Amino acid sequence: MQSAVDLSGRPIHFIGIGGIGMSALAHILLKRSLPVSGSDSRANHITQKLESEGARIFSRQEAVNIEQLRQGHSPASPPQVICSTAIHKDNPEYQAALTAGCPIFHRSDVLAALIQEFPQSIAIAGTHGKTTTSSLVGYLLLQAGLDPTIIVGGEVAAWRGNARTGDSPYLVAEADESDGSLVKFLAHIGVITNIELDHPDHYTSLDQVVDIFQQFVDHCHILIVSVDCPTITERFLTSATIRPMITYSLNAKRSADYTVQNIDYSGQGTTVQVLERGDCLGQLDLPLLGQHNLSNALAAVAIGRYVGLEFPTIANALRTFSGAKRRFEIYGEAQGICFVDDYAHHPSEIQVTLASAKLQAQSAAATYSQSRVVAVFQPHRYSRAATFLEEFSRSFQDADLVIVTDIYSAGEVNPGTIDGQKMAEAIATNHSAVTCQPKLTNAIDFLQVHLQAGDIVLFLGAGDLNRIIPDLLAYYQVSSKPSPEVVLQ
Repeated sequence: MQSAVDLSGRPIHFIGIGGIGMSALAHILLKRSLPVSGSDSRANHITQKLESEGARIFSRQEAVNIEQLRQGHSPASPPQVICSTAIHKDNPEYQAALTAGCPIFHRSDVLAALIQEFPQSIAIAGTHGKTTTSSLVGYLLLQAGLDPTIIVGGEVAAWRGNARTGDSPYLVAEADESDGSLVKFLAHIGVITNIELDHPDHYTSLDQVVDIFQQFVDHCHILIVSVDCPTITERFLTSATIRPMITYSLNAKRSADYTVQNIDYSGQGTTVQVLERGDCLGQLDLPLLGQHNLSNALAAVAIGRYVGLEFPTIANALRTFSGAKRRFEIYGEAQGICFVDDYAHHPSEIQVTLASAKLQAQSAAATYSQSRVVAVFQPHRYSRAATFLEEFSRSFQDADLVIVTDIYSAGEVNPGTIDGQKMAEAIATNHSAVTCQPKLTNAIDFLQVHLQAGDIVLFLGAGDLNRIIPDLLAYYQVSSKPSPEVVLQ
């Protein structure tokens, strides 16, 4: 692939335009009045929105798409083609673009070009918390009147999607490390929320992940990091190459620039006092649950202060943030059952998400005779399931009932060594109420029998598990009989 994408007016075609990362970039380019087209094998609300904004959408990924796009253009100037890591080399549309001599770029090349255009670019990286943190920062700058351009990996109600265009030097972008493309970004402010091994399909060790983050660090003008992450403190904190640096921590005893005290976690959110280099800035009322989201918000506070915002402005903005889609998104409620969609698919993410749900369950216990946390988990990728099987087995302690489905392959070939049943058996070594319901239809049938008033049901995973939520919600909305109080043994 080439590395110098042209954003001055040459047509751009996205293979897989409906993806959350690809569509955000397409939206930004459309708002610049650039000729944008794209293909996707499945139409959704995202592709429909892009089409309404002027994109030409192809419903299949076929070679003929490239031929149609070349019509009316000089053979010497074919359209630029954008791919993500999900597009394999044997994709017929990709092969046609290659044969036609189209310049082919990775999605990250477009984002890197945009980041370089903004003097006050903010790239938010980290194994976990990228989407929530970038959404918080984008929302903060928007509410503060700084009119940022925003590119995130989730949909946010405040800007009705996963991207918005602004008319200021500020760009807030989610920077992904999953495929190594993090090294391309040259941001003014770089943020690292945490570092773990999460993509064993691309990395074989934590050292490789650290190396990618080190290259990202070297490209940033200033770095903002959480010192609650041991990998950051052990690998980066003593390095002279990452200065200047701003640190944050949830532990007031750590010598971080931004810390907190008097933390009150509840099922409605978090209340805390924020300290800046030892001085109390004031109280922050955060509507998001759990310590992981408090950490994400503290990163946003650090950024807000760096760009010159007064703390009351920051606090007023963050107290009204409603979250990003698929990040503890309350999908609906029926018969006292709360349905929550969450993207968590790594053991660490599952642990903190279930801990947040436990807070809600404790609040719900005042209304219902029994309030349970029910985790419905769709493992994502065979490589991740196999690599972290032991960690997954210990990640569901805050769930009262665990349902495991088959593994969502995400394009990986089934090695025949790991499946949903083996995942369920591993979890059962540390949990007394676990069942495997391989197909999504099996999970629906099971949940229609076993849910009861007071349950908080979390649908966990980065695959397609959440598509069963509407059917379940509709079932309980229509059904007039109360749910049986059945607890799996």
